[in-house]
Amino acid sequence: MQDQFLQGLSKAAQGPWESGVLPTANNLARARASLPTALSNHGAEVETVKRHITEDLVPAFNGGSISSNYYGFITGGVTPAALFADNVVSAYDQNVQVHLSSHSIATEVEFNALGLLTDLLRLDRPTWQNGTFTTGATASNLLGLACGREFVLRKAAEKKGSTIQSVGENGLFEALQASGLSGVQVLTTLPHSSLVKTASILGIGRANVRNTCRRDDPLRFDLEQLEKELAKGDKASIVAISCGEVNTGRFATANGDEVRSIRELCDKYSAWLHVDGAFGIFGRALDDSSEFQTIKKGCEGMELVDSITGDGHKLLNVPYDCGFFFCRHPDLAVHVFQNANAAYLTVASSDSPTIPSPLNIGIENSRRFRALPVYASLLSYGRVGYRDMLQRQIRLTRMIYGWIFDHPAYTALPAATSKERLQDQAFIIVLFRANDEALNRDLAKKINETSQMFVSGSSWQGVPACRIAISNWRVDEDRDFALVTGVLAKVSQC
Repeated sequence: MQDQFLQGLSKAAQGPWESGVLPTANNLARARASLPTALSNHGAEVETVKRHITEDLVPAFNGGSISSNYYGFITGGVTPAALFADNVVSAYDQNVQVHLSSHSIATEVEFNALGLLTDLLRLDRPTWQNGTFTTGATASNLLGLACGREFVLRKAAEKKGSTIQSVGENGLFEALQASGLSGVQVLTTLPHSSLVKTASILGIGRANVRNTCRRDDPLRFDLEQLEKELAKGDKASIVAISCGEVNTGRFATANGDEVRSIRELCDKYSAWLHVDGAFGIFGRALDDSSEFQTIKKGCEGMELVDSITGDGHKLLNVPYDCGFFFCRHPDLAVHVFQNANAAYLTVASSDSPTIPSPLNIGIENSRRFRALPVYASLLSYGRVGYRDMLQRQIRLTRMIYGWIFDHPAYTALPAATSKERLQDQAFIIVLFRANDEALNRDLAKKINETSQMFVSGSSWQGVPACRIAISNWRVDEDRDFALVTGVLAKVSQC
């Protein structure tokens, strides 16, 4: 019965996007009109609810996962294996946060999924399997900065000879007083908004997220400026590397030597080194062919950092509500996220010395078994499958960039001295603008009005721009190149 329903849902889901990636105005209006104005007393039959969802609501969804031409927000898609597993998650609704080996295999599956993910990202399992799955990159960055805050303030307190236990135990104000510091700062380059948001949540403050980029390149670290900031004695520091800047897809470091230099500075000044790897970290899944060397080098050295975050719902192509967090300090997170004064959670925290209960190393005490779609998709595709998927996405990106570079109506961003250099640095994002100012102001709107593709409006150096984020597992280079360039050519004539 459930299989029949899912097949029907899948068939219904494909219809609205046969002529576009966005819902029609009529479908949106119909869906809005179908929404109840009040809760009924007695409810409706399940079959009636199913028909309402599939016939009224689903046609008003966008094609973010269904279509390979939805290029907004680095949405990715949902692989067939992940879709199957996600329905199993809903059907069995496991309490994955408490690990009891005689109770359920769920937490062990999650731990294994973390290990498979480290394999895909070429990280050493014994060092990096410590971690958890989260709702997404924002929650993962919160874990990274929270662990970093704990680490740097504890180090500062130790230098002062203080006996303070931790920020988690004693509080931020007491930890700062004990360490003789005025605050914590995050040193980075063009950070994603989620990193700034988490700094606000953790009491670090948005104003204390500081750019330490080169004057000639806002995407790369200026190591001299970085050391000057680290050497200041009034604040403890967390250094955050953007492994894939959100507008351009470019990397904050060019190779492992740069990361090694940053690691040495962090060790010298007792700083925490964090990587926001939302989508760029997946470049580590590529092989060593010369075609992708620039990407591979941009991901080098990640094994030297203290914490790594990423989004599963991006290039891993699993459903939303999936991020991941790795930390090479296995006992640190528990000082921040442990459940104190909850006897039933303490007793049931774990009966295994090797697999900790996730409730003591992450934000939630209860959550969805979000690791199972990751586990299923990794088993389904393996190293080679994910590598091939990413290569198709990169090649399409570079094909589109080359077309834009040559087209008189558009300018590819960031500015490049040659098409070859632009393509060599491209990962999965195409950033561009129209040369006509009037067209450029409405460029994203005009592209999206075609409903053949969807792009995100953005800005670069104060000028409106458009971003094409290529991340869906369905990508076909030739087919999608023809569609994208056809739309852009038509819009340029408006």
